[in-house]
Amino acid sequence: MTEGVLLAITAGIMLGIYALPEKFTKGFQYENTWSLFFLLTMFVVPIIASMLLIEGFGEIFGEMPAELWVKMGLASFLWGIGVMMWSRAINYIGLSLGFSIFIGTVILIGSLLPFLVDGLPDTDSLVLILGGILVVLLGIVLKGRAGLLREKDEAAIAPKGSEAAGGNMTTGILIAVIGGLLATGFSYANAVGRPYLHEASQAHGNADWVTAVAVMFPIFISGGIVMTAYFGYHLSKKQAWGAFKTPAFASNFLLILFMAVFHYAASALFAFAAFKLGDSGNTVGYAIYNTACVVTAIVSGIVTKEWVSASGKAKRLLYAGVACMIIGILVIAAGN
Repeated sequence: MTEGVLLAITAGIMLGIYALPEKFTKGFQYENTWSLFFLLTMFVVPIIASMLLIEGFGEIFGEMPAELWVKMGLASFLWGIGVMMWSRAINYIGLSLGFSIFIGTVILIGSLLPFLVDGLPDTDSLVLILGGILVVLLGIVLKGRAGLLREKDEAAIAPKGSEAAGGNMTTGILIAVIGGLLATGFSYANAVGRPYLHEASQAHGNADWVTAVAVMFPIFISGGIVMTAYFGYHLSKKQAWGAFKTPAFASNFLLILFMAVFHYAASALFAFAAFKLGDSGNTVGYAIYNTACVVTAIVSGIVTKEWVSASGKAKRLLYAGVACMIIGILVIAAGN
């Protein structure tokens, strides 16, 4: 149990800091940084990890039914759009709000989806889950309000016409919420693909936790297709291909590779943590994972001075929103 908890915390920290190196790239536009990131995290890292970790890799996926590929592919396509919007939200509103609002939305919807598939739970569990969802929703609203106040504070001290005075906070929050809604496609793809992939993985002598790596392979590959099309179009539209020739390319590549590995490894490590936690892995473990992620992202945003110009009121709303999210996640876990 202790090992599983520590692994879940570590996975959450990894996910919470994966986007931090983006702040330190030089000479890259948004499209350069995130197109390279998605190329690595959606294709290169999953392919290498899957081929190394999954015994019988070729047979498992070569024999996977076409209908299953279609179902997982379509859901993963939506997830890919959601994650892509997440990256845009981070670019607009920073790590703190980008992570917490996106993940809060995922938790909000993800907690309701099982009701559509499995029906309503017993009354006590239902009351706890719905209560937790309301607390998470309150946290999202408070953090959204904190973001709008921060933008107002920054605009008050910024020169007219500057980016800080431009008013991107509302747009960024909206993108994060919509991205979170679409990203729940991951849960559906996981639910649809896990039974076959678990059985096939076990048949080839793999450990239980390897099933998670197998499930992530078609999800990441399918999700990466939409991102390739999107960024290919915008790199051409903004004539940003030439920015890859910057003298800082080598250091940028290493920073973005760090992002890609941490993004993928966080999911894989959580899957292992859930396996170690047994029956409580997908409830308590998931709560620990997301709580660690949100707290890490908030701390990262503060350390990198995202909130240095924000008023005391804005910061208090941010902290209250984080507290509500943490409490809500734990209540939902208890209900489950």
